[in-house]
Amino acid sequence: MPTPLISPAEKSYIEQGVENDCRSDGRGRLEYRHLVLETGLLSQTSGSARCRLGDSDVLVGIKVEIGECEQDQPHQGRIVCNVECSPSASQQFEGRGADDLNNALTLSLDRLLNGPQSGIDLAKLCIIPGQQCWVIYVDAMVMDCAGNLLDCIVMTTRAALFNTRIPKTEIQDLGEGEFEFEVMDDVEDAEPVVGWEQLPLAVTLYKIGERYILDPTILEELCSQVTLTVGVNKTGQVCGVQKGGFGSIDPSLMTEMIQTATTMAGSLIQQLDTKLIEEENQGLEKRRRGEPIQKLGFFAAVI
Repeated sequence: MPTPLISPAEKSYIEQGVENDCRSDGRGRLEYRHLVLETGLLSQTSGSARCRLGDSDVLVGIKVEIGECEQDQPHQGRIVCNVECSPSASQQFEGRGADDLNNALTLSLDRLLNGPQSGIDLAKLCIIPGQQCWVIYVDAMVMDCAGNLLDCIVMTTRAALFNTRIPKTEIQDLGEGEFEFEVMDDVEDAEPVVGWEQLPLAVTLYKIGERYILDPTILEELCSQVTLTVGVNKTGQVCGVQKGGFGSIDPSLMTEMIQTATTMAGSLIQQLDTKLIEEENQGLEKRRRGEPIQKLGFFAAVI
């Protein structure tokens, strides 16, 4: 993927702004851009969500299908991830320009979701041990790229998993180790993904000069030589740390960055969960009254 260019004057302007805690768009170093989030957009999926963080726009659709258990994990279901950047999201994504970025984002999302740190109870996805299980397919589409893509994708995926419902199954024991199951068609009996609320958020800190920032724009990303992505769950536990870029981070600064990410994630998770639950309760109340549920394009969640 061709690297966008930035002039020395622009880079100096951004670095001085970060040093003085006044970024080019008026934010402080640890401020997010305007966040808008909505769930339940795609009717043909098991769950969906769309998030717009500044001008970055991500849509996530989730499908739940029956598959075979993995031989090395016979008592668990699994999650399959895929991230694609639309060619219209950026000029750099035309042709095969986004292949490397797609692979990197897919790998990062897969690491987050497929492991004990995700909080999702994969054992609950197993239908018949060693034979059948639920497979959760997570497909993320980047529709507009304006910086901080990984954090936006993880945030959208978490909201989509909250919105996901898995059909209920009834299992019959036929004897001699043989089992049979039936998938219930009633939508009201469908169950949420167990443990979605423990899924960590990704908070990526970008080091510019001797300082670091949250939620950068494209130009700010070009000024950063090193990044630190911290996964933090609802209870404030650090679930993973990954360094990116070619620069270095002093150990004392790294400790400070992890503490900052933990603090920011805790507040963000609380506000997002409140908005998600509020939206769901409003939908349930409208269904009870027989009123139509209208999507306004986005469910505004101003953080």
